[in-house]
Amino acid sequence: MYDACVPPGIRMMNNLVAVLRKAAAHAEAKKFDPEVLVNARLYPDMFPLVRQVQIASDSAKGGAARLAGLEPPSFEDNEKTLTELIARAQKTAAYLETLKPVQFDGSEDRTVHWKTRTTELSMQGLPYLVHHVLPNLHFHVTTAYNILRHNGIELGKMDFLGRG
Repeated sequence: MYDACVPPGIRMMNNLVAVLRKAAAHAEAKKFDPEVLVNARLYPDMFPLVRQVQIASDSAKGGAARLAGLEPPSFEDNEKTLTELIARAQKTAAYLETLKPVQFDGSEDRTVHWKTRTTELSMQGLPYLVHHVLPNLHFHVTTAYNILRHNGIELGKMDFLGRG
């Protein structure tokens, strides 16, 4: 469970950092305010980049913490710049790096409980990881990537997947 949760979370957060850095460099090279990207979205009824990064971070740290039997760390959702979004993704990866495999022993069968904006949910650990945590993490990182790509940032598949 650790191997399926924590290393992919770290990798996705680090890849997100790299993509956001490319966005900042692109804005600087093209001489436009990089903060316009923070509120960019693919469609009017979709969350903007800032919220996509926040939810990806919450998915990675919250999912891992719950599977490890811990209370997820709370990050304020107050980022307003690309620099702050980069810092949040780095902070998430740093938190994930503190977790140890032994904390996940038996988590596939542990019942995980969490709250959403509208309800409380629970699932067994393995389905929680496979059907909730990882899909949410990848969806929101992918959407952040797509927002930036849509706005002209030169990104490719290897930016999403990472190197190594």
